Amino acid sequence: MSLDPATVRRIAKLARIRVDEGQVEALRADLNSILGWIEQLNEVDTDGVAPLTGGTQMALRLREDAVNDGGMAEAVLANAPDRDGDYFAVPKVVE
Repeated sequence: MSLDPATVRRIAKLARIRVDEGQVEALRADLNSILGWIEQLNEVDTDGVAPLTGGTQMALRLREDAVNDGGMAEAVLANAPDRDGDYFAVPKVVE
């Protein structure tokens, strides 16, 4: 399917997009490219594939909810510009 400039102008008007005459040809090429991708998607054989209407149909794998410190305190504190023991040291901002 190929769009003509009049159809591009009509689409722009319906979308309330101001398109100058110099931009019509570039927009036409972009829209034709998008429609080409849609035509390729229509060629995909989807027989026997159940439609998926959302992620709610899938069961999530659960894991044990365990609290830990991450085991990386030294690696995290190595990024600190200043530290006080196992804590970040920051300048006092309120007197």
